Amino acid sequence: MIRRLLPFADCRDTPLRWIAIAVALCAAIGSATHAHAQTAPAVAASPAIQMEHISVQVMGKGSPVILIPGLSSPRAVWDGVAPDLAKNHTVYLVQVNGFGGEDPRGNLQPGILPGMIDELHKLIVDHKLQGAAVVGHSMGGLAALMLAKAHPGDVGKALIVDALPFVGSAFVPGSTAETIKPFAEGARAQMAGLYGKPFPAAVGQAIAQRNALKPESQTQVAAWSAAADMRVAGQAMYEDMLIDLRGEMKSIATPITVIVPWTAARGGEEPTLAFYKAEYAGTPNISFKGIGDSGHFAMLDQPEAFKAALLAFAAK
Repeated sequence: MIRRLLPFADCRDTPLRWIAIAVALCAAIGSATHAHAQTAPAVAASPAIQMEHISVQVMGKGSPVILIPGLSSPRAVWDGVAPDLAKNHTVYLVQVNGFGGEDPRGNLQPGILPGMIDELHKLIVDHKLQGAAVVGHSMGGLAALMLAKAHPGDVGKALIVDALPFVGSAFVPGSTAETIKPFAEGARAQMAGLYGKPFPAAVGQAIAQRNALKPESQTQVAAWSAAADMRVAGQAMYEDMLIDLRGEMKSIATPITVIVPWTAARGGEEPTLAFYKAEYAGTPNISFKGIGDSGHFAMLDQPEAFKAALLAFAAK
């Protein structure tokens, strides 16, 4: 079954009726070739703090909130919420090097996710942000969980936006990191092979439709994907798929809130929440919040509902 999923057409047929997170990973496979278009930030921020795996822009004043985007996404994914958040918080806008049209720097080598965690920890230590609120979307959500596990004092609370402790479950129910590895290897190779080459528009459109519901959301997701270095996206996806934190969630005492987008067409709210709760089983301090009529990019499909959830989380 894993090998059957490797071709692009089969990736689009992955059982995603209500497992929205798998969409983001497939979207990177279906995204366009690397481009050098830079997404202009919609909010005023400091010059970026540049590191080998990530860069960080800072805005606002108050208690710290760190925002980590997902696979192939730039920091602009938070443009709809960052200005309001910055009224009462110092907001740290993370971007993975190689996304948003930026230089990949150290991310052309293996170890992207561990490198991200090390540099997030350095950011927190250097700027005295221990106990920060950390928000992560998709792969950024996994990074937030990894940071809370590796450095418990760094994360005061975490908001996980449509991410799982093991994303392989979204592709092949019952899979493990070992059984999903051939799929991850094939996907990485296919994605890296897209670098510098055109990709069929029809396939890109089909995968964009899996990421978001609204046409304008789909257009934005496609543009972000087009600006991502596919070599970085392929390696990051590979690493993401082979990390399984399910057995370790019981050791993460950090308060965690999981935002779960759902649609009636993909099973409805209760079955979707039941799946996520099962994947996070054993986590000691966790809550779940559904956002209806939304694809994987809830901040685009349901911006007001997402903003309300984020501001409420940050204000706790």
